[in-house]
Amino acid sequence: MADEVAPIIIKKVKKVVGGHHGGAWKVAYADFVTAMMAFFLLLWLLNVTDSVQKQGISDYFAPTVASTSSETGSGGILGGTSMQTEGAMKSNTGVPSVTSSISPPEEGKKDDADGDGQSEIDEEEFLARLAAIEEASFEDAKDQLKQAIAADPELEGLADNIIIDMIPEGLRIQIVDQYDESMFKSGSSTITPRVKRLIGKIAKAIENLPNSLSISGHTDSSGFAGNSYTNWELSSDRANASRRALIETGLDLERIQRVSGKADQDPMIEDDPSNPGNRRISIVLIRETPVLPKNLK
Repeated sequence: MADEVAPIIIKKVKKVVGGHHGGAWKVAYADFVTAMMAFFLLLWLLNVTDSVQKQGISDYFAPTVASTSSETGSGGILGGTSMQTEGAMKSNTGVPSVTSSISPPEEGKKDDADGDGQSEIDEEEFLARLAAIEEASFEDAKDQLKQAIAADPELEGLADNIIIDMIPEGLRIQIVDQYDESMFKSGSSTITPRVKRLIGKIAKAIENLPNSLSISGHTDSSGFAGNSYTNWELSSDRANASRRALIETGLDLERIQRVSGKADQDPMIEDDPSNPGNRRISIVLIRETPVLPKNLK
């Protein structure tokens, strides 16, 4: 019997294209994140440092700047100049460097390297601008109130009872008695309906302003027959009644800073203490920014 021939076996190996390609992308992504972190750290450092600190950092990262002094070492190119102290180079193998002491900025000042008070001037200019903005908002409230009174038929004739002016403390709105028109019933703290409506217009005109309020009541020099209730109690009660009227018409209670009664001690018409014009309620929107000298505005 002839020898049997061994069978031929062919093994096919299937190659998969586009399979797992390792974790190289992770390394690239980590490098990207690290670079972004360094970038945002640089932005933060630029924001929090002043000009002196920035110069110190710049010098620190430029250690190989050549000295321009001609008096150090032996002079000339490769003549042993030193970045440290004048004289011969101390080491043949050391790398020249610059040492800078970076101190934090003084409290209340930034970028004031020359010490010429520039920050203080800038602060005064900033406050002056704030005061101008506040003054403009007062003027807007004043115009809005005048227009509201003129447009309301039920308040006809009350334009003469309201005085609006600027004082160092802020915007003052005064509701003043006239011979033919009183805010309150005689000898009481009951507000008349027309004046209560007027107080509602005042609350509407100032409701969007952030300023706190002070309210004071004033009387004329006329007294009472009895001694148990005087102009001090009457002026205080009327100021408090005005406070309640403002709150009832929508004013925020937290804005009321001070309520006081001044009796007849601060007359508006000084040469006629008994004049009805001395009977008034004064509402002041207190300034939030200080009043600066005119030459700084």
